[in-house]
Amino acid sequence: MQVAITGSSGFIGSALAARLAGAGADVLRVRRGDPADGGAHWSPQEGWFRPGALEGVDAVVHLTGVSVGARRWTARRREVLRSSRVDATRTLVDHLRTLTRRPRVLVTASAIGYYGCRGDETLTEASSSGDGFLADLVRDWEAEAARASELGIRMVYARFAPILSMQGELMQKLLPPFKMGVGGRLGSGRQRFSWVTLEDAVEAVAFAVERDSLSGPVNVSAPGALTNAEFTKALGRALHRPTLFPLPSPMLKLVFGSGRANETLLASQHVVPEKLTAAGFAFADREIGATLERLLQGRPVERGEGIAQP
Repeated sequence: MQVAITGSSGFIGSALAARLAGAGADVLRVRRGDPADGGAHWSPQEGWFRPGALEGVDAVVHLTGVSVGARRWTARRREVLRSSRVDATRTLVDHLRTLTRRPRVLVTASAIGYYGCRGDETLTEASSSGDGFLADLVRDWEAEAARASELGIRMVYARFAPILSMQGELMQKLLPPFKMGVGGRLGSGRQRFSWVTLEDAVEAVAFAVERDSLSGPVNVSAPGALTNAEFTKALGRALHRPTLFPLPSPMLKLVFGSGRANETLLASQHVVPEKLTAAGFAFADREIGATLERLLQGRPVERGEGIAQP
């Protein structure tokens, strides 16, 4: 099987490329560049794709997108976030339309930001879209990708929860204050926090590529969302540090901007991976305490013999 990956040098993409290649897949890393660069396949910023670049590939995993959490959401930053997702996806699907032999499946990155802030409501793939910038962004992002289904391509929208990994943005931002003993809950701490480890996220994408019965939105989130306060305590226990310094909502809004703070740090999303579970996928990392200890100790994930394989 040949699998093309956009964003293959990114956080998820590099791990996925290694995982698929290790399983014997022929991985095509879709590289950005200028048309004059013979080794480049596309430029999402310029809306350019080399003719026939993805001709004959069996599957495409689309992971391109600028980080949502890296900067304040200025008007310009919001434009960049939209363009790197919506416009880039349009460019990809337009290219797929030109192919004689198209891929049988397109798995595109998405996010649980689709649901907005929903309190304690249990959110499955059947739940409606929420309100806010992220919800609008994800809705438009998925709508652009959905055009591939008109070409007879099976579509999967991988709605990722925040990803836990020692190499990831979230843990790298959390660990310094917590290691110094000045970490604490965010806001009230009552907001639901959905999460998934990088290893499970990668396995879920590989599973979605192979499982023909899986289509549409798929929540890539560990079962059993916990509250922010519970996550805070678990991280403190794993580090053997106190968690006595909460960050009040007004301070978070001042530092990060009200929009970003409300829709990421303070948003409450109890997301359930209903489709993955029904399809037979088993998460290796399900309990937050054991997961954090594994990550901090640098131990590889242990997958039980009963885990479903594609």
